[in-house]
Amino acid sequence: MNAATAPTRSPAWKWWITGLLLLATTINYMDRATLANAKERIVGELHLGDHDYGNLEFAFGWAFAAGSLVFGFLADRFSVRLLYPVVLAGWSVMGMVTGWSQGFGELLVCRTLLGFFEAGHWPCAIKTTFALLSEKDRTLGNSVLQSGASIGAIITPQIMKAMMTPQPGSWRAPFIVVGAVGLVWVVLWLVCIRPRDLETAAAPRKTASLSDLVGIFRSTSFWAVAMLLVGAQIVWQIFRAWLPTFLQTGRGYAEAAALNFVSLYYIATDVGCILAGFVAVRLIRRGRSPHDSRRTIYACACVLTSLSILIPWLGKGWPLLTVLLLVGAGALALYPCYYTFTQELSPVHVGRITGLLAAWGWAVSSPLQSAFGSYAHSIADPAKKYDLGLVIAGLAPWIGVIAMKFLWRRKETPAQDGAPV
Repeated sequence: MNAATAPTRSPAWKWWITGLLLLATTINYMDRATLANAKERIVGELHLGDHDYGNLEFAFGWAFAAGSLVFGFLADRFSVRLLYPVVLAGWSVMGMVTGWSQGFGELLVCRTLLGFFEAGHWPCAIKTTFALLSEKDRTLGNSVLQSGASIGAIITPQIMKAMMTPQPGSWRAPFIVVGAVGLVWVVLWLVCIRPRDLETAAAPRKTASLSDLVGIFRSTSFWAVAMLLVGAQIVWQIFRAWLPTFLQTGRGYAEAAALNFVSLYYIATDVGCILAGFVAVRLIRRGRSPHDSRRTIYACACVLTSLSILIPWLGKGWPLLTVLLLVGAGALALYPCYYTFTQELSPVHVGRITGLLAAWGWAVSSPLQSAFGSYAHSIADPAKKYDLGLVIAGLAPWIGVIAMKFLWRRKETPAQDGAPV
């Protein structure tokens, strides 16, 4: 059992800190989403193209992959009480500086450093819930932590809509304001957390073995999950980065209407994620094994994302918007399946495997942002610029279905003993 909190802390204190983690996740995703929501104004005022924007997303993704490795290592070796505010201040400052950028070069530096520092949020936050909460409370605590991503994605378009006026350069203010909120969070963290609050009382029950970890990496089951993650990352990240542009340039929606729909889209993603969990429970109660139920849910989510094949034939109107909402629901429903497949690989090494897979997913999927932008830039007809890329992104999760079919080997799966570390 981990040391929960200092003796002088009230029982409710750990949940206040969990709420602070939720706020950090919300800020993390708000800083990430501001560029996509202001993209049309930025490329217009700074005389950029879709290929430039794709390269910005590419740089962000590879920096996030690098940050996942670096901060995963640092979080195990240094005090999270001090590392966490450094990480959050780092991405907050980069978010603010983005608002003062005058050209592509400055934007590229800001987005690269933003991605690098944002990656540090997850190892720091997960280490915090591990130290704060007892084993029976951690699932709830991590659910609260994760929910901040959807909250940030839902409210950011509304903040952008409220702050971006017809005046040139009004897109800059949201970047500065959202970044400043992160600096306020840093102060709250340092006030609320004392030096000994996040210390743990005991080491994990089973020491991680390097040879066991190498054995996992050599298994075909590990690579099945790795390919599954690539498919999920492609559809999620492509739609995250390009949906506002597709609605405005590709289908002619006004900026305010597009931003309103983006908020609705992320509500649909949350619904899909929650439904995936409920359906898994129902299938297991009806006699399906947990593993088979997850494979079924993943395949059903792929069917939803594959509705993207209808996009080229749908113009502005409710049929298109309905398809996009269904694609969004399927896109996030993929992730609960991915997380549990990862746990099946090895609960003992789940932290290390998750961090390495996150770096892998970002490193492989991020170049497609650049390819997407270059292709869109080469198409003259605005109505056709983004259709093919969105279709391919929606079909990408089938990579995971195929990989699980041919690469997953139950006999290779390491023994399910020990505790997560």
